[in-house]
Amino acid sequence: MKTLLKTTALIAMLSGAMAQAESHAQNNPMVGGADMMASMDIIDNAVNSADHTTLVAAVTAAGLVDTLKGDGPFTVFAPVNAAFAALPDGTVDTLLMPENKEMLTKVLTAHVVAGKVTAEDLIKGIKASSDGFYNFNALSGDALSAQMKGGNVYIYDESGNAGMVTIANVMQSNGVIHVVDAVLVPK
Repeated sequence: MKTLLKTTALIAMLSGAMAQAESHAQNNPMVGGADMMASMDIIDNAVNSADHTTLVAAVTAAGLVDTLKGDGPFTVFAPVNAAFAALPDGTVDTLLMPENKEMLTKVLTAHVVAGKVTAEDLIKGIKASSDGFYNFNALSGDALSAQMKGGNVYIYDESGNAGMVTIANVMQSNGVIHVVDAVLVPK
């Protein structure tokens, strides 16, 4: 009888752990090989993503770490390392120079929106628009637009460059991250 109770308790514990792990995986996708924890802020999660080392270096160089660790909420369209690598040669190195901090800050804040905007919010806005574009503003003051193409959400900058959302709704304690495959360039 004791063995049966221990076995039942172990099964219940494992089932609960598996359900929690499954729920965690559904609500907090892995990004860059790391679990993104909803209890952590944007910066603490980004630091753990192997796909966002360039973004983290840029945020640090721009002095935006404290801002993105703040209460928010913020929505961040987070370009992966490959997106930065796709920029013209020397662009990232130039932006990271101390004398270009203002320009770097403008580029980075063009990827951040005040408030928590989920993928569902973006899709709802797209569907409600008359032209298929949901328009909103980044913290930089730049206009951004979202559009659905082929079942994917794309975020456009003012120049018409688009980044596809590759991982949506990465919940954070102070907002949400949407991983994008391009750098949004402000005018």
